[in-house]
Amino acid sequence: MFPRSDNLKSAIVPASVVVISIIAYLLGTHLEEIFIYKRSAIYDGEVWRLVTGHFFHTNFNHLLLNIVALIMLWSLHSKFYQNKSYAVLTLISGLFVSISILTLDPEMEQYVGLSGILHAVFTWGALQDIKAKDKTGYLLLAGVIVKIIYEQMGGSNEFTQNLIAAPVAINAHLYGVIVGAIIFFYAIYTNKKAEVITK
Repeated sequence: MFPRSDNLKSAIVPASVVVISIIAYLLGTHLEEIFIYKRSAIYDGEVWRLVTGHFFHTNFNHLLLNIVALIMLWSLHSKFYQNKSYAVLTLISGLFVSISILTLDPEMEQYVGLSGILHAVFTWGALQDIKAKDKTGYLLLAGVIVKIIYEQMGGSNEFTQNLIAAPVAINAHLYGVIVGAIIFFYAIYTNKKAEVITK
């Protein structure tokens, strides 16, 4: 199931995300007021919260769910991971999700967690599968689209909501899927453009 040891270097950035998230959880009471996504503070100029807020979680269950999801995504798509591109994917996805929440969800004062980024990484990985002619990519992409539609129509899963002791930010999942697809297709476009220029 897991990639061979020669692919372990592809885990450097995902592992770093896990470590930062654990540190943020352990030191939460000391760091939350400075680093979590907080709308009023962002409007006051504390723009770093657009990125740092994703590394904080509502409770241990929330943290564990996101860590398990990160590991599962790595096991599925590590063959496509390169440290630089994965870091860019994580950073841009986090910014896109936060800015989308800031501009499109004015009622959301605070937001924490990696779920928006995870949906971006999942979508990007499914599209990479499709590009590599792996048919499971179609199933994964269909699955995440159905999940998003279900959430948008029916709201958040009550079990998950109780587990993390907070409302599930379903729009963050939607924004994550959108930005994951944008990053994938933008990379294809720029690569094709570079090929045309070099010919």
